[in-house]
Amino acid sequence: MLKIYNTDIETNKIEEIKEFKKGSWINLVNPSETEIKKVCENINIQEDFIRDALDYEEKARIDKEEDDDTILFVVDVPIIEKGEENDIYTTMPLGMIVVRDDFFVTVSLKKNKIIESFEKRKIKNFQTYKKTRFIFQILYLNSSYYLNYLKQINKETEIAEYILKNSMQNKELLKLLSLEKGLVYFTTSLKSNEIVMEKTLRGKIIKLYEDDEEILEDAITENRQAIEMAQIYSNILNGTMDAYASIISNNLNGVMKFLTSITIILAIPTMISSFWGMNVGLPFQNSPAGFVIMVFIAVIMTAAVTWWLNKKDMLK
Repeated sequence: MLKIYNTDIETNKIEEIKEFKKGSWINLVNPSETEIKKVCENINIQEDFIRDALDYEEKARIDKEEDDDTILFVVDVPIIEKGEENDIYTTMPLGMIVVRDDFFVTVSLKKNKIIESFEKRKIKNFQTYKKTRFIFQILYLNSSYYLNYLKQINKETEIAEYILKNSMQNKELLKLLSLEKGLVYFTTSLKSNEIVMEKTLRGKIIKLYEDDEEILEDAITENRQAIEMAQIYSNILNGTMDAYASIISNNLNGVMKFLTSITIILAIPTMISSFWGMNVGLPFQNSPAGFVIMVFIAVIMTAAVTWWLNKKDMLK
């Protein structure tokens, strides 16, 4: 999908346009080969700049072309994917290309809330021709979404823990495992984004303006807070998973202990009846009350073993 937006200097309103106009913002979401070639030909940039941002495994980084002053920023943005049973928290690369002083391009594999916020004009003081501010606003909003998603993960963790307290279900355990994996993705991506922002703050990559620099500093602060939250939640979740693994193992041991005790108790009357079923001389075999006596012995021995096992907490 290819869309072009431009801010009218006179009215300061953002509108979608069809032509490649200087000062405009070009947004590419999972673009086709035709759209990639069309953009590259019209704004005169290498196709690799766009294709790199479409690589799902691409890491956060900055790449600058010294010849034509084109800069590629790649950062990881948080997304929620629909799984078979649970939502999956993960990240994907977002490419931001500053094409000289002419165009600003964003490239992503899927739609994401960060770019949609700009498309829907939800961001204040946003103009397509102010590229430096645009980048910093994206970085700040990206850090804010990480914080929001981390709070969602924490809430889902608490709900899963509450359900697990009442009954051990594989579904909830798998959900906790999925959330733990999402926190690992978030932590790794946040640390990579921090390196990109710190490098940008030095002012050697792109020209910094005093008003815009404050936005970048706020973005770095939000990003660091998100890193701390992700690490705290990850440690809590790891501890929770270990605790429930111990509980499950303990419950299994309890079940096996109970079943073993029951097996021992049931074996006693079987053993006694087997003795009196032998074709050899046995006590009480000629007595009219022999059967009653045998049953009485079996009951007494079974009760005694049951009492002893219960005393040893083998029946709990």
